[in-house]
Amino acid sequence: MDFTPTEDRRMIGDSLRRYLSDQYPVDHRNKVAYDGDFHDPAKWAELAELGILGALVSEDDGGFGGAGFDIATVFEELGRAICPEPMLGNLMALRLYAAHGEAERIEAIIAGSEKAAFGFDESDTYGDLDSITTTVDGETLTGRKTVVYGGNSADHILIAAKSASGTLGLYEVAASDAEVLPYAMIDGAGAAEIILDKTKARCLAEDARAAIEAALDAGRVALCAEAVGAMDVLKVMTKDYLMQRQQFGRPIALFQALQHRLVDFSIEIEQARSITIYAASKLDADPKARALAVAQAKNLIGRAGKLVAEEAVQMHGGIGMTWEYSGSHYAKRLIMIDHQLGDTEDQLRTAMALSDIATAA
Repeated sequence: MDFTPTEDRRMIGDSLRRYLSDQYPVDHRNKVAYDGDFHDPAKWAELAELGILGALVSEDDGGFGGAGFDIATVFEELGRAICPEPMLGNLMALRLYAAHGEAERIEAIIAGSEKAAFGFDESDTYGDLDSITTTVDGETLTGRKTVVYGGNSADHILIAAKSASGTLGLYEVAASDAEVLPYAMIDGAGAAEIILDKTKARCLAEDARAAIEAALDAGRVALCAEAVGAMDVLKVMTKDYLMQRQQFGRPIALFQALQHRLVDFSIEIEQARSITIYAASKLDADPKARALAVAQAKNLIGRAGKLVAEEAVQMHGGIGMTWEYSGSHYAKRLIMIDHQLGDTEDQLRTAMALSDIATAA
């Protein structure tokens, strides 16, 4: 398979990188992330105008991308800027709307006039779809969803809930009809608790498990790509710092021990990039093969991100932990990515459970 980016993907990646570099510098990012609504509505509208959201769904569904590599291209650039905009929640919602032919809703999200989020996790489920306790009764939902990414700013929230027959369905709730408790996560991105008490809902599908699993895997690929972008920037920052910091009359980058450490985590980044490419290439494959590739990638990304974050902070010394230095925010984001949509241990268990198809894939 040819992994060379297409001209369209290079263009969208270059455009997004330039935009974020000019319009979303780290000082603005930190103000947005830790203040107000945890995102910038004006910048979100500009991202939509650039066509970024359209890259997340296929042409048949109203976009112009939708493949794993399109998602990876967008999120790698978001990772370079550690952009806190609610792209992850909208990505998963778009994939679910596309799976159920919701053309009108997709058009509104791509245009930036509406935002959506996906609530699947609960405080006692730890991401296990079989343990979901939110229930549907006729046209109402009862339950509570936790850490709904982008739920703080969403107009519509898609909810995974169980019917009386036990199937996992997908339902849409207007944010204005639910009790939404917004907050910032530790890295500044927005999320919300969604409390449903006989809340009016629209059924998209009574059995949506396959579509939900596919949307979650798309989200995991996005997070892997975001981590690669963040690690790339943190590597450059660390190398520049080692070249500038002087000790014993010369840059500490000349000390062999530090060179070895920089090389070690550079190798980890390249491995992370390779497995992210592999997972992106499998996003439209057989569900089991897709799930295995994505679990392997998310597991490795979690381990690599932790190593890069820790090594970068240690090689920077005290400044690496300060609020004013942007490297600390990149390190924090990398640690947070591991905990989103299943951490290293969770993904290892998934990969082990699916390993019987490894040879066939």
